Amino acid sequence: MDTKAFKRSLQQSENYHRKGFGHEAEVANVMQTAYQSTLIQQIRDNNYKLERNGVTIRLAEAFGFCWGVERAVAIAYETRQHFPTERIWITNEIIHNPSVNQHLRDMEVGFIAVDKGQKDFSVVDRGDVVILPAFGASVPEMQLLNDKGCKIVDTTCPWVSKVWNSVEKHKKRDCTSIIHGKYSHEETIATSSFADKYLVVLNLEQAEYVSNYIINGGDRDEFLLKFSKAYSDGFDPDRDLERVGIANQTTMLKSETEQIGKLLERTMMRKFGPDKLNEHFLSFNTICDATQERQDAMLSLVDEKLDLMLVIGGFNSSNTTHLQEIAVDRTIPSYHIDCAERILPGNRIEHKPLGGDLVIAEGWLPAGKIVVGVTSGASTPDKVVEDAIERIFEMKTVAVV
Repeated sequence: MDTKAFKRSLQQSENYHRKGFGHEAEVANVMQTAYQSTLIQQIRDNNYKLERNGVTIRLAEAFGFCWGVERAVAIAYETRQHFPTERIWITNEIIHNPSVNQHLRDMEVGFIAVDKGQKDFSVVDRGDVVILPAFGASVPEMQLLNDKGCKIVDTTCPWVSKVWNSVEKHKKRDCTSIIHGKYSHEETIATSSFADKYLVVLNLEQAEYVSNYIINGGDRDEFLLKFSKAYSDGFDPDRDLERVGIANQTTMLKSETEQIGKLLERTMMRKFGPDKLNEHFLSFNTICDATQERQDAMLSLVDEKLDLMLVIGGFNSSNTTHLQEIAVDRTIPSYHIDCAERILPGNRIEHKPLGGDLVIAEGWLPAGKIVVGVTSGASTPDKVVEDAIERIFEMKTVAVV
């Protein structure tokens, strides 16, 4: 299928909307009330520090809502303003943050149900309004909604669209797209739908396996089993790894994406020779600025003397998880929560360890004066961060001697 032609045709349709509806003023008031925070602004103005009740908060210098997320949420709110009586659906969570998604549910925006990994679009009727989330929607989903005659409101982040454009260039050069990401993540599903041939690698270790296979060959069945569910239909590692292009899920670790790109560039150079590299390898800069800024700010923060780290964001938020990874790598006691309510009375906290399930930690705030590092994922409103910090101050006063 010519996905580029389909996308162009869709964008020219009168049922397709991407730029909002002119209700910026009304939406701005809602956004400010629900998501912004005077306390967080105070901490910013005080060189990202605040001390109270024996607690020093050290806030990362880049955190929270990115431009793409703020834009997506604002357009979703505008959609309800513009279509006050129509049924409105979202193909998935607008962003990976529970409070933001709950606000939309409160506005009577429906979320497409998922049954056994499949979205149930049978509830969507002709003329309904359907919002595509910040991390995009797959080509088959967009086709289905277009065929149903829905009004489509596309809030896809421009950085995600930039990756799609790179994949289109891979396809034009008959390259297999090697996508650094999580094969089940909505953004990677959308990105891979623009490719003819693709392979999703989760990390550098998997990329090294692919590199070794390209250089030395190997067990084809073992390869296909190892990457089960992470490649395109009919993918053959013996045939489809002769020409490759690099793409990424925009929320992955910048440093790892760069390492994977350099590894595969060296691999193709070794396999085919430096003079043939451009025939066998394509790479474009598709690392999201906001993701990069938040990771860089986190790397600076963990260089300071911290007693513990609080990472705030949706548990299914990839960019938040990678911020947690940085703290874990530095062996700083760290706690990933999705909302302030996870900070419980009695100096307890319900949190999600990296790669684990929710647990409750007792006595998580040490006695005496402490320094707490705080950051949040790109889908986390400042108000949620404020509420968490206030609970820490309160907890330190009441529960810690």
